[in-house]
Amino acid sequence: MDYVIIVAGGKGLRMGSDIPKQFLPIGGKPVLMRTLERFREYSPTLQIILVLPKAQQEYWKELCQKHNFTVAYQLADGGETRFHSVQHGLALIPDNAEGVVGVHDGVRPFPSIEVIRNCYETAREKKAVIPVIPVVETVRHLKGETSETVQRNDYRLVQTPQCFDIQLLKAANRQPYNDGFTDDASVVESYGHDITLVEGNRENIKITTPYDLKIAEVLIG
Repeated sequence: MDYVIIVAGGKGLRMGSDIPKQFLPIGGKPVLMRTLERFREYSPTLQIILVLPKAQQEYWKELCQKHNFTVAYQLADGGETRFHSVQHGLALIPDNAEGVVGVHDGVRPFPSIEVIRNCYETAREKKAVIPVIPVVETVRHLKGETSETVQRNDYRLVQTPQCFDIQLLKAANRQPYNDGFTDDASVVESYGHDITLVEGNRENIKITTPYDLKIAEVLIG
């Protein structure tokens, strides 16, 4: 059985809003609902685990009632860091479970169904898969007071869902936390497993600023 852990821990600070960014509306519906709906659209049998800070869960339930939101999911409490939040989500998956688990940012409502499917299917063989897109701008590397241009073809921008063999991700998440864990791929890499890259989709933006929200409205429209 396959799972997805959708992590939504944002406080909305970069939005300049009192409402956490995952609850802000795009096209009249909260970002987070659109994210869950996209994964349900990918698969009617996918087990969805939503990780939310405890302090935000009551507000989320009110939003679900207001919008008649009926996508089924299990709820886990958010942790101190993303790493700990994913641990809490993984705890809801049986220890003997087999299959693929994806980890996805709650504020990325636009992964294409094709990209989601490719990540899950590739992970059945490769065990650890992330979607990436090319860097289109010129990139400079800062070196103290100076900087230098680097070959942008040598770099990729990382998206989610990041998909893993369930047993591999569970084992990797038993490692002690360190500051180098910037995403789930870095946790699995630290555990000693190679990461396979697949093509992401440019629309799969992470909504973190008011500008992103405007782009999202255009994408919905």
